[in-house]
Amino acid sequence: MIKSHEKLLFPLVAIIIGSYFFFNGLVEAKAFLGPLVIAIILALLLIPLGNLLEKGTLNRSVSSLLSTILLFIVSLGVFALISLQIKSFVDDWDKITETMKPKVEQFTAYIYEHTPVSKEDFDKYREENDIGSMVTSMDSGKRAFNFFNSVMSFISNYLLTFIYIFFLLNYRSRFKKFILKLFSDEKKEEVKEIITETAHIGQYYLRGKLILISLLSVFYSIGLGVSGVDNFILISILAAFLTLIPFIGNIIGMGLAVIFGYLTQGETGILIGIVITFTIVQFIESYILEPYIVGDKVDIHPFFVILAIILGNMVWGVMGMILAIPVLGILNVVFNNVPAMKPFGYLLSTDSKQGDSQ
Repeated sequence: MIKSHEKLLFPLVAIIIGSYFFFNGLVEAKAFLGPLVIAIILALLLIPLGNLLEKGTLNRSVSSLLSTILLFIVSLGVFALISLQIKSFVDDWDKITETMKPKVEQFTAYIYEHTPVSKEDFDKYREENDIGSMVTSMDSGKRAFNFFNSVMSFISNYLLTFIYIFFLLNYRSRFKKFILKLFSDEKKEEVKEIITETAHIGQYYLRGKLILISLLSVFYSIGLGVSGVDNFILISILAAFLTLIPFIGNIIGMGLAVIFGYLTQGETGILIGIVITFTIVQFIESYILEPYIVGDKVDIHPFFVILAIILGNMVWGVMGMILAIPVLGILNVVFNNVPAMKPFGYLLSTDSKQGDSQ
């Protein structure tokens, strides 16, 4: 006779092995699934615009094409602005390295004086791990090919994402009917409600995040510009976009501002301005902008937000960290509306909507 703990062992082992192969499959399928998942999330954002265009004389295909082209133009504008700022940064590189040189020397001197590390140890380590010689020893043709391959891969995925968006918008009714056909007539109304709520969650979250990023870009630009930071527009935009990565994004954004602001110019007043700017703006973001613009539509407990970010980074890197929250929010909607999955919905949700008294 099989004991109770032995009965539990087989499902547990199956779950562990299945999870291992599932996440390994996600890693291997990143090139295919990455653009598709991004397209699905962005298509949810564009559905209200497509519906608005269709209220006129436009049909579904034309409205989907116009919505996709509009998003494409906006993305090109963002890339152009960032490119101009990067060009300005590259043009000032000689000045930046000259300013940073004494800072680096002061830092290394402090390390030698206050730590067990000596100059001889550092020189020996640099000789044994001479990255510069490793890079220069690589075949230049191979390096050029790898760079060209990376650029072409990015461009192809970038364009492919917008092709996906068009087809997802144009055939969204077909996809919805397909999902409904998978369920019995008794379940169709419930499934319709889940699909509608899922779409609303994605739209509300993404629309709020875009508004939040725009406002943060303005606030950071004002603060860093007044502080005297060079290339403050680029730094502000990057810092605002990094807020898509919860918790970690703000820290990275401030780090970039310190590196490209204080370390490249060396003025203490700039460092103080950067700290004040990020402190005030992040306070405004956390206690004013985030609650009113984004709200609590993505009802996920902070503990599972952190876990999702870590797992997303392990699976798809930065892309996974950005997609983790909206994907987990959509899954949570499904969990909370499917009776068999409601315990998982309770576990993932905050106590504001799922009381402990249940």
